[in-house]
Amino acid sequence: MLHYAIIFLVIALIAAVLGFTGIAGAASNIAWILFVVFLILAIVSFFRKKV
Repeated sequence: MLHYAIIFLVIALIAAVLGFTGIAGAASNIAWILFVVFLILAIVSFFRKKV
């Protein structure tokens, strides 16, 4: 999942450089959502292995 977040972040950066603000904003939002989901799943996984 972190891999997809990084891909969308790169897409957002490239789109921002090329001037496609709508696509850059959408890709940035998707990257942020995937990153947050990844963090939540990583924290849950960490605590499940500790118990």
